Amino acid sequence: MTPFTLPFTASAGDIDQLGHVNNAIWVQWIQAIGTAHWEAVAPIEHVEAYAWVVTRHEINYRGNVALGETVTGETWVGEPPRGARFDRLVRFVGEDGRMKVEARTTLAMVDRSTGRLARVPGDVAGPFLKEADPPNVVTIKTATQLLPFGGSV
Repeated sequence: MTPFTLPFTASAGDIDQLGHVNNAIWVQWIQAIGTAHWEAVAPIEHVEAYAWVVTRHEINYRGNVALGETVTGETWVGEPPRGARFDRLVRFVGEDGRMKVEARTTLAMVDRSTGRLARVPGDVAGPFLKEADPPNVVTIKTATQLLPFGGSV
């Protein structure tokens, strides 16, 4: 599987009292890359019909990122959905090539018209389970629009 990638650069507002990216920011970046992947790959009719809610985050912090440092976020869907749920895998790799954070997020699909959970149809999951050729690479100068709660990237 070729991962979807997106760069993130630590800004002053992302840094905690210890001088590195705050854990809450990593969660925002996980959400931002997942949203960008969904919007880049899914047909517009799926984006308009369905939304995703997080049911679980599992995050392993492997290293620190300081002000001004850039990491490359990589995300992919490794396995078919289970009913309304599927797992999104994410990792962030520093400029030094070392993994800084890795995560598994379980999401559930919501039908926007009913507001209820819905089983993930094969045509919704399919594009995320196929190997991309060539890899999807997106460069966004600012991804604030991907963070509905006003976070920064």
